[in-house]
Amino acid sequence: MRLATAANEAYTASLAVSELLGCKQCGGSRGQDEELGIRIPRPLGHGPSRFIPEKEILQVGSEDAQMHTLFTDSFAALGRLDNITLVMVFHPQYLESFLKTQHYLLQMDGPLPLHYRHYIGIMAAARHQCSYLVNLHVNDFLHVGGDPKWLNGLENAPQKLQNLGELNKVLAHRPWLITKEHIEGLLKAEEHSWSLAELVHAVVLLTHYHSLASFTFGCGISPEIHCDGGHTFRPPSVSNYCICDITNGNHSVDEMQVNSAGNVSVSDSFFEVEALMEKMKQLQECREEEEASQEEMASRFEIEKRESMFVFSSDDDEVTPARDVSRHFEDTSYGYKDFSRHGMHVPTFRVQDYCWEDHGYSLVNRLYPDVGQLIDEKFHIAYNLTYNTMAMHKDVDTSMLRRAIWNYIHCMFGIRYDDYDYGEINQLLDRSFKVYIKTVVCTPEKVTKRMYDSFWRQFKHSEKVHVNLLLIEARMQAELLYALRAITRYMT
Repeated sequence: MRLATAANEAYTASLAVSELLGCKQCGGSRGQDEELGIRIPRPLGHGPSRFIPEKEILQVGSEDAQMHTLFTDSFAALGRLDNITLVMVFHPQYLESFLKTQHYLLQMDGPLPLHYRHYIGIMAAARHQCSYLVNLHVNDFLHVGGDPKWLNGLENAPQKLQNLGELNKVLAHRPWLITKEHIEGLLKAEEHSWSLAELVHAVVLLTHYHSLASFTFGCGISPEIHCDGGHTFRPPSVSNYCICDITNGNHSVDEMQVNSAGNVSVSDSFFEVEALMEKMKQLQECREEEEASQEEMASRFEIEKRESMFVFSSDDDEVTPARDVSRHFEDTSYGYKDFSRHGMHVPTFRVQDYCWEDHGYSLVNRLYPDVGQLIDEKFHIAYNLTYNTMAMHKDVDTSMLRRAIWNYIHCMFGIRYDDYDYGEINQLLDRSFKVYIKTVVCTPEKVTKRMYDSFWRQFKHSEKVHVNLLLIEARMQAELLYALRAITRYMT
């Protein structure tokens, strides 16, 4: 047994179609099902992720008590083991913190009623056209007694939730534009006003689901078999192998094609790892020899910030949201724009003036007790998580690389650390990696498998999932910093 029992039962249930279908090549029979008129769904995808081979995910689990408890707790809390959980299990320490935080936000005592929480999750996920998360929370919303009419469109929800639409929009796409006026408008809306505690709960939910949409697209999460896009009733098209091979995930032809294409650049990708290791070594030596002045550090930040605006993918086309998603938010044309491209200068957000540790954490914990602690723990686990490996290398200090990724994301949001040399970013992050990072963080709905495959080609899938954990937590913290700073300015 390679996965914990609860995970096996939940996941393999969706792959047991072959037992019901049968086929002529292996002697199975489906006549009885045809007589009963049963339509049997089969999964459209090959496992929890479109980017990661199914067999690698299934090999992650083990029989240890921690893993079993994680799956059991997740199943008990949500009534399911979703594909996000099955991919995050590459990193059980993070997954435990993530599940604990999400459970508290959605189900434990808090300022907002349960149906409001799930509806805000729908609003947040819809901004990135993440139908995967929207579908999950539509079901949860109805399960906790939410009014089905609200699901016909945001205009059918209470005015109080409609008023949150503007903050949701700006927070998702251009958080540097959030001001204390946005906060004041929500807190002083007469009979539709929010309390400070309710607003902090809503802000945390919005940032959580914006970031989770980034993870969903960044890891190519597949819809569950019971959701739209997760199944089909049509029989598979077969050539030289039996239908049971397909329904059981034995896609030998597909895998041969993928592997033969992927082996072309193995030597090139090997040298990429070696070059990255050498750059890390050189940068460490430079740090020890000389330290740049504050003026030079500030100049390097501005250069990196400007350069980040010219990082975009070749797939940078507009993605038109489907009606079933777009009805949950207003102003569908509003999306990500670089902060210096729309005719106004946005001042640099200096972490030394307002940071999570000294300001944001205490504000959240004061207005929504215990949540600040849970979020802080999740940030720290994602940032410090390491197995001291890089591709085929062991005993590697990866702190320099992890800090470069985190600070590059904050740099794209105009957030600067005075004690960091931004010249290191261009040394450590190549263009294909920057394209992937910016797409996942800013326009996740545009992520493609080609982008996922094009960076760190010799690295393990678990390491790429780790990258996505860094991306979503850095993004969440950036959004929170702008929103909480605006709340603090309103309060003072």
